[in-house]
Amino acid sequence: MKRLIIVGAGGFGREVFNWASAHPDCGRLWEIAGFLDDNPAALDGCNYPVAVLGSVANHHPAADELFICAIGAPSIKWAVCQQLLDRSASFLTLVHPSVIMGANVQLGQGVVLCPGVILTCDIQIGDFAMINCLSSVGHDARIGDWATLSAHCDVTGGAEVGERALLGSGARILPGKKVGPGALVGAGSVVLGNVAAESKVFGNPARVF
Repeated sequence: MKRLIIVGAGGFGREVFNWASAHPDCGRLWEIAGFLDDNPAALDGCNYPVAVLGSVANHHPAADELFICAIGAPSIKWAVCQQLLDRSASFLTLVHPSVIMGANVQLGQGVVLCPGVILTCDIQIGDFAMINCLSSVGHDARIGDWATLSAHCDVTGGAEVGERALLGSGARILPGKKVGPGALVGAGSVVLGNVAAESKVFGNPARVF
């Protein structure tokens, strides 16, 4: 049986522990061995059956280990996980049992789909993208590598979210609109037009700030 190691022991890491524990493969194909985090005290005050095993920088993946990324911020997620990928780490794609997924949905390596996510049909989800609780992605949409959708986001039909982009909680992307690579869409924003790469937008309608 493989040992599953969660990368990141912060709040989202603890959530991912719970989602992974609820997965039918837990205890069958893999078991949760612990966390990697640069803060050895990250779990202090929390009651979990596993511990922080050490830092990412000092961990050398073994053949029987799988990893799952539990870091929300795209730039940090990339910087941390790339260290492990450079050492030939294998990352699990985690789909919570409550996820609804239609036909022709392509999931990349290291994707995390949290409870209540809906992916309708004909969708591409890039490597290490994360979609948090109760978010939805419509037909023919594209989510880029390392992107993060916070909870309650709505990416509608034909929309695109670029590589390493971040959508805050409750963000809405209208049909066919594009959020450029590295862009930030603030919580509760409604995107009516394309968002330039590396820009920050907020509001309804979303404007640069």
